Amino acid sequence: MKKKVIVGLSGGVDSSVAAWLLKEEGYEVEGLFMRNWSDSTGLLQSDCHWEDDLMFAEMVARKIGIPFHFTDLSEPYRKRIIDYMFAEYEKGRTPNPDVLCNREIKFDSFAEEAYKLGGSFVATGHYCRKEELNGQDKRIFRLLAGIDENKDQSYFLCQLSQQQLSQALFPIGSLTKPEVRKIAADLGLPTAHRKDSQGICFVGKVHLPTFLQQKLHPTKGDIVEIPSSGSYRTWTPGLPGDDISDAELMDMTKPHDHNQLEGMIIGSHNGAHYFTIGQRKGINIGGYREPLFVIGTDTGRNILYVGEGQSHPGLYRKGLMIMKNEVHWIRNDLSMRDGESREYMVRIRYRQPLQKAKLYLREGCMFVIFSKLQRGIAPGQFAAWYDGEEVLGSGVINR
Repeated sequence: MKKKVIVGLSGGVDSSVAAWLLKEEGYEVEGLFMRNWSDSTGLLQSDCHWEDDLMFAEMVARKIGIPFHFTDLSEPYRKRIIDYMFAEYEKGRTPNPDVLCNREIKFDSFAEEAYKLGGSFVATGHYCRKEELNGQDKRIFRLLAGIDENKDQSYFLCQLSQQQLSQALFPIGSLTKPEVRKIAADLGLPTAHRKDSQGICFVGKVHLPTFLQQKLHPTKGDIVEIPSSGSYRTWTPGLPGDDISDAELMDMTKPHDHNQLEGMIIGSHNGAHYFTIGQRKGINIGGYREPLFVIGTDTGRNILYVGEGQSHPGLYRKGLMIMKNEVHWIRNDLSMRDGESREYMVRIRYRQPLQKAKLYLREGCMFVIFSKLQRGIAPGQFAAWYDGEEVLGSGVINR
């Protein structure tokens, strides 16, 4: 008899099929639905609330024939995810709640509830895979990208630990989304044709300024346009050598200082902390040949810097920096030593194609230098590095 698996039934098609696949494999399967957020502030009206998800999750459990449970994790979710979000936005940073939700909730608080039910494993509907290696002293778990390149969600799991991976199962990681939909339709699962959830993990698709106004109050500030002819640094394509100095690395990862560039006030906004680098929506100023994009924010002075067009140099940077205490290795056996440099493929947001980069670990931080200029590097987001299809580690972008 295989061990008991607790599946996080979310009311979506992916977790539904994951539960069915595990039961077919002979596992003792039970479903657990978690309520994490019920406040509708800022939610777009077209989105379903958690009650609808709960109803669908119950119907799926009944259809598959597995026990169903409910747990309320609203308090840890508020403390670990929502409060963190507000704090980060207040600092002018752009957090990624989905990455945090997996580390802090799904594979931590939720996992604890699963173990209370006697579960040996926690399963989710993520499009990623896990492999086990037999090391000399202990087992090593690899986190691999999902087979479906259009749905690969390995980036969202880039902060998991070996302990969390050891007790995780990802049943649909070797399937494509159309295959998952077909299985659900053939089984007559009520979630077969249900739309995928969007927006903030367990909150939904929100109008971000309205959502953030719960704690971050609107404050009028200037919108300053910086011309593309501003004095921006130019960088040679390609990766630097191993002998590059710390001073050069600091220079290559330094954000643009728009305070030092000549700009013109073209309008006003309701709070610089509501915006992120690369954002187009919400600026609400017309009369330009190309759209305006956010190229920088100054939350201290409440200034929003914008530039015209996708190719504005203020949108692009050569590298980024991660503080050493925020560097996380999934594969601890492959972690870098001070003074070491390595080439990996890196992404700084979900769905971004992997980018060639070189990582330099120094005494207090890690520098990530890209072969090509990168658009919209935003402090607070996560950079994740890959070796082929394996996610090795990640870190919070400091600048």
